[in-house]
Amino acid sequence: MQVALVTVGDELLAGDTVNTNAAWLGERLGERGASVERVVVVPDRERDIARVVNELRADYDAVIVTGGLGPTHDDLTMEGVAAAVGVPVEEHPDAVAWITDRTDYERGDLVEGTTHLPKGSRMLPNEEGVAPGCEIESIYVLPGVPDEMKAMFESVADEFAGETRHAVVVEADEPESALVERFATLREKFDVTVGSYPGDHVRVKLQSTDEEELERAAAWLRERVEGVQR
Repeated sequence: MQVALVTVGDELLAGDTVNTNAAWLGERLGERGASVERVVVVPDRERDIARVVNELRADYDAVIVTGGLGPTHDDLTMEGVAAAVGVPVEEHPDAVAWITDRTDYERGDLVEGTTHLPKGSRMLPNEEGVAPGCEIESIYVLPGVPDEMKAMFESVADEFAGETRHAVVVEADEPESALVERFATLREKFDVTVGSYPGDHVRVKLQSTDEEELERAAAWLRERVEGVQR
């Protein structure tokens, strides 16, 4: 299953907030065997949200959008997603029922727009907050607040699946450029993907759906690189 992530927020683009949601979702989806193929950050602007979501839903099995939920002036994600699929935003009866039955809010206390979702969408309850999320045409709209986002994702996590990929990290105390030929041989000999991440030393991440093949590849590489001294 191939998934694209869209994170919404001017604060992300300005660097005021670190995009931890995308990192967490990437890790969690990977654990379930789903593959995150794209991560896009967009401003709090309806037309940008609509354009990006519309483009991504044509190419991927699912799109997860986080951030911009609620009734304030810059919460435009629901409108953007609705525009992407060509439906209006309207009050959702399931959202009204959930909030009035399961929170301390009365209907009259809700700010206008809190319970508005794209027409025909499935409401996703917010167990850690107020503003609900939704799913429509394999587009999942989740809150931007990390605790709320995580709880809501777990409620739909079973809808994301794929072939589990195992991973092993081999650390090499050599320049990355010196390892290129060994990486090429490694890919020829074993059915694994190779990621190389330089820093104080090089972290080589090997991945495969075949755990035994992965262990053979890791053993082969460890024998041929200078290990990091601890």
